Formats: sequence, structure tokens, C-alpha cells
Amino acid sequence: MQIINHIIEQLTEIQDGKIWIGSSYHSKLSKVDESLVFTRPIEGLHSIAEIISHLTLWRNEAILKIKTGKGSKTDDCEENWLTNEKLKPKGWTKIKSEYDNSLTELISLLKEKEDTFLDEEYYDTDFKGNYPYNFVIKGMLHHDIYHLGQLGIIIKYLKESKGN
Repeated sequence: MQIINHIIEQLTEIQDGKIWIGSSYHSKLSKVDESLVFTRPIEGLHSIAEIISHLTLWRNEAILKIKTGKGSKTDDCEENWLTNEKLKPKGWTKIKSEYDNSLTELISLLKEKEDTFLDEEYYDTDFKGNYPYNFVIKGMLHHDIYHLGQLGIIIKYLKESKGN
């Protein structure tokens, strides 16, 4: 199996598959009452909507890097962590749709590539240097796994607080 196909398979499984860790994004998010997505479980933790928006920003940034060879966002940009107040007018359906569409677009772009692409370089605005595409693509996978665990804790806390 090509490396890039293996990465695509992992991205897909984490979103909607049956994975060893037990829960995918789909299995977690499909069980959440929409009334909870804009709720921060405790001070200092993000809401489900904030995390999904954050993931979408960085996935779209990876797409931009693949398409143009350069990113545009940094960790300090406002869009990195939009607040619930900025996200609520957009609504959960649109936030989730943008998230799903960004995965579809990333996978479509990767399907057009060969493994040699992973060694080609792009300019990373956030890290201020040239890096192989392997860095950002595997980074997307790591980022998704990290926040999947975080969502699991947040969802459990919200449901227990609500009495479910």
C-alpha cells in the first residue's frame, strides 16, 4: 500500500470508521444533543463547536498549502479559536458541514498525489520555514486524534452535567 493511501485510510477511519480506540468523530458527534455544542464544560475548556471550527481552520490551511505551496494562518490568528459568540450565528449545521467538506476536499487532493509528493516542500507560515508535505499531512492526522480525545472528555462531562 502506498504511504499516501495509508494516510487517507487513517483520516477516513478516524472520522467515520471502526477504530481500535473505540470512537470516531462520527460516533461521538452523532450522539451529542445540538443544544450542547456551544457549551463550554468548564472555564478554560473549549466547546464542541469551537473545536470543530478549529479543526476546520487547520484542515483548510493544509489544503491551501497543498494547492499553493504556502500557508496563510498562524497559531495567533483570530480564526484559530473562534468563540461561541462568533460561531453561534453560523449555526452547528454549517460548522459541521464545513468540517465534513474540508475532509472531503483534503482526501480528494491527496488521492491525486503519489508518495513522492510527501517529500516535496511547502512554506509553513506558522513554523516560518520550509517543510516536507509529510509534516503537515501527518500533522493533520495527529491533530485529529488529539482533538478526538479532547472531544470525548468534553462530551462525557457535558452529558454527565446534564444528567444523561
